[in-house]
Amino acid sequence: MALAVFAFVIGALVSLAMSWVLVTRLERVGERLGLSEALLGVVAALAADSPEITSSISALSQHQRTIGAGVVIGSNVFNLAALLGLGAVVSGFVALHRRVIVLGGFVAMWTAACCVATTTGAITTIVGLVLAGVVLVSYFVILGLRRNALQRLPLPRRWLASILSAVDEEELELVVAIRPPRGRPIDAVSAFGALVVVVLASIAMERGGSQLGHHFHVADAVVGGVVLAAVTSLPNAVAAVHLASKGRGAAALSTALSSNNLNVVAGLLIPGTILGLASPSRAGIFTAASYVTLTALVLVLAFAQRGLSRRTGWLIITGYAVFVVGLLAIS
Repeated sequence: MALAVFAFVIGALVSLAMSWVLVTRLERVGERLGLSEALLGVVAALAADSPEITSSISALSQHQRTIGAGVVIGSNVFNLAALLGLGAVVSGFVALHRRVIVLGGFVAMWTAACCVATTTGAITTIVGLVLAGVVLVSYFVILGLRRNALQRLPLPRRWLASILSAVDEEELELVVAIRPPRGRPIDAVSAFGALVVVVLASIAMERGGSQLGHHFHVADAVVGGVVLAAVTSLPNAVAAVHLASKGRGAAALSTALSSNNLNVVAGLLIPGTILGLASPSRAGIFTAASYVTLTALVLVLAFAQRGLSRRTGWLIITGYAVFVVGLLAIS
């Protein structure tokens, strides 16, 4: 027991601290490589997601599939509350461009739908990975293309104009929010070292948390979907609340949605295709349904209000609280 507590606490603290180092160093490396602001945001989200992704893979490799899926999907529900809900409460109002909401929101809802369809058994894991992966990669390609290359895409003129406006608006937000200093070779070395430490610490945290859950007879769905999900998502939450408090609405939204999309693909569907996922269960279906429902609620409210108000932020946080209570009751 003492060893499990030590592994969970120290693993969580080290993972959170080193994930911040990983994010900042990767951003500098991305700046040196000439990545766009939007792609820098994706790199930052992927780095901050490393504790969730590693914990999920660790659980799946130990045949603790309920915990593995719970970490990823529960983290996504937590992200919406902590990154956007809490950000709106702290800042008073998070202003958002509607085109940015539509572009990012389409990818987010598509990914969430693939997640739900996979976890409920409606489609196989490999099909879910292909469907989600194609859209997510296309989105990243759009973010990374130069404006003249975007203009040559074989899309209807109206769609193309909306995409160009959305990318421009997001770039204007992100250039102020996350433009890092130009990296040096030492930053690449530091990023690699931080990644190794984060992976090892996250594995220790997941195994310690799993052992504690089993000792105290806490359901795997709660261990993964609430405890590990919240702890591993804290780096993203801190970053997004900071962006929201500085008035960088699109950057906060991009961080939240990109984090959730990457969690599903890299933390659930890819390892699930190789290692397998848990059979559909009431707790798993409830967690996935909560994820897609809260995502839709956030996007609808953000589009209607051209942002997220403090009242809306409290509503999102309340939605997360309802999810936690519901998961505890089901489990």
